[in-house]
Amino acid sequence: MSSRKFDEKRSTDRVRTERDAERIVVPIVEEELEIRKREVDTGTVRVRKVVHEREQVVDVPLEREELSVERVPVDRFVEGPLEVRTEGDITIIPVMEEVVVVERRWKLKEELRVTRKRRVQSEPHRVTLHSEEAIIERLGRDGAVSDDLEQDGSVKTRDERS
Repeated sequence: MSSRKFDEKRSTDRVRTERDAERIVVPIVEEELEIRKREVDTGTVRVRKVVHEREQVVDVPLEREELSVERVPVDRFVEGPLEVRTEGDITIIPVMEEVVVVERRWKLKEELRVTRKRRVQSEPHRVTLHSEEAIIERLGRDGAVSDDLEQDGSVKTRDERS
C-alpha cells in the first residue's frame, strides 16, 4: 500500500499563488511502501521407505577339535601306579595292570598317547542382507504427485523442470 505525505489541495493553491509572482514551485512527492506476506499452502511431501534384499555368500571359519589315540605297548614293571602326564601337546595316560608273581610288582603294560589337533575349516553360508532407500514425493494441493523434487529432497528450479 502507498500513501502520499502532502495535501494535494494546499499544494495546488500554493502553485497558483506563486505563479502570480512569476515563480513556479514544483511539489516533491514521496511514497512509502508497506509490505506484507502470508503463507500459502503449495502442497505436502510424502516420504516412503523401500527395503531391498540381496543374497551374499560369506565364509565363516569354524573350529573343531579332533583327538587321535595311539596305543603304545610298554610291557615293563614299575614301582607303583603312574600319574597322567603331558609332553608338549600329547597327553599320556598310563594303563596299569597288576600281575601275580612270587612277589608283586607294577608292570607298565601300555601307554595311551592322545594328540590334540585344532582344525579351522571355512564353510560357505548363504545370508540375506537388507538395505533401505527413502523415496520423497511432493504432493500438490490436489493430492497429485509432483516431479519437482530431486532424489536428495531438494526442490528443482524452474529451469530444471523443463
